[in-house]
Amino acid sequence: MKNAKQQFFATCPRGLEALLTAELTALGAQSLAPTDGGVGFSGDMPLCYRANLESRVATRIMWQVGHGRYGGEEDVYKAAYALQWPEWFAINRTFMVKVTAVKCPLKSLEFVTLRIKDAVCDKFRLKGGNRPYIDTKQPDVRVHAYLTADEYRLYLDTSGNALFQRGQRRSSVEAPLRENLAAGIIKLSGWQPGTPLFDPMCGSGTFLLEAAMIALDMAPGLNRSFGFEKLLNFDATAWQKMKQEAQGRAKPVEFQNIYGSDLDMKSVRAAKQNLDQAGLLEAVKLDRADIVDVEAPADHGVLIANPPYGVRIGEDEELAALYPKMGETLKRHFAGWNAYFLTSDLRLPKLMRLSPSKRTPLFNGPLECRLFEIKMVAGSNRKEKPAND
Repeated sequence: MKNAKQQFFATCPRGLEALLTAELTALGAQSLAPTDGGVGFSGDMPLCYRANLESRVATRIMWQVGHGRYGGEEDVYKAAYALQWPEWFAINRTFMVKVTAVKCPLKSLEFVTLRIKDAVCDKFRLKGGNRPYIDTKQPDVRVHAYLTADEYRLYLDTSGNALFQRGQRRSSVEAPLRENLAAGIIKLSGWQPGTPLFDPMCGSGTFLLEAAMIALDMAPGLNRSFGFEKLLNFDATAWQKMKQEAQGRAKPVEFQNIYGSDLDMKSVRAAKQNLDQAGLLEAVKLDRADIVDVEAPADHGVLIANPPYGVRIGEDEELAALYPKMGETLKRHFAGWNAYFLTSDLRLPKLMRLSPSKRTPLFNGPLECRLFEIKMVAGSNRKEKPAND
C-alpha cells in the first residue's frame, strides 16, 4: 500500500499555484492538476512525506480517500461510512471533520459535518464496539470534505498543523505574513542565494527567515511533526531516512548576504529572536532604520517588503505621505535593485511615482493584494508630472 499510487491535493495561498506545481514536479509528483487554491497530484506515500517536508509554498497535503457524486446529506453519510477508517487510524486517536464547499446546494454545512463524524464513528463501532473521540482544537487526525454542486471528495490531512508553521515558536508583531506566502514571494522575485536580499520593513522577520532557509538549503519541515506520523500506514523507516538526507544536505549557517531593518525596535528584537530560535541569526544582518533614510547594503540586489496598509482611521493619510518618501529613497539609493512590494493598497506605485513592471495578484489570507515589481534602473522610473495635475 505504501508504494501504491495515491491521489493527493496540496493547498496553497491563491496566486502561488504555478510555483506549487513546479515544486511538486521537482519532487516527482505525477498527473498534476492545478486549480484555484491548490494542485491535485498522484504518487506514493513516501512522495506525500517528501512534499510535507520540502514544499515551501503548500499549506496542507491532503490524501484523497474517497470521491463520487451526491444528491443529499445521506449520500455523503453513506459515502463516508463505506470507507475503511479503522484501517487508517487507531481508535485511541482523536479526530475532527472540516467541510468546505463551492456551489453546494445543501442547506447546512454544519449538518453535513455532523453526518460525516457520525459515519466515521459508526464504522469504528461496527468494527469494535467503541468510537474515537472528537477534538476540534488539536486533533490527531483531520478529515476534510470538499463539496461542489454534485460531487464530494473526502481527504485525510497528512500535514497536521498547517505547513506554514515551520516548527519554531514565533515572536510576532502586528499582521504577520504567513511563511509560505513569504517563500512564494521570494521565489516570484527570482532571487537566487548569494545575491543581496534586503527587507527594509522586516517586522518579525518572515522574509528573512524564509530566504535564509532557501540559501542554506534547509527543508522547511525539518523541525516539526506531521499528521501522517499518526496514521496506521506510517513508514517510520522511510521517514527517518528522508529526514536524515535533508539534514545532511543543509549548509553550515554563515552570513548569506541577507539584510533586514525596521523603524520599530520591537520588530527588530522580534526578528532577531525568531532568527535565533531557528538557528539562523548568523545568516542575516539586522539593523534599526527608517525606510525613508535607509541606504542600499550593496550596489545591486532584491528588495522585498510588505509595507503597512491603512486599517485604522488616519492611517491612509499617513501612508499617502510615506509612499512618496519611500519612492525618493529608492530613486536615490537603490539604482540597480529590483524592488517587490506586497500590499493591498493599490495606490502604492502611483504615490511612490514609480512604474511597476509587474502586478501579480496574491492573497494574504482573505485579503486580496498585489505584488508590485519595480525595477530600479537609474533615472528611468521617474514619472513626469502631467501638466494638468
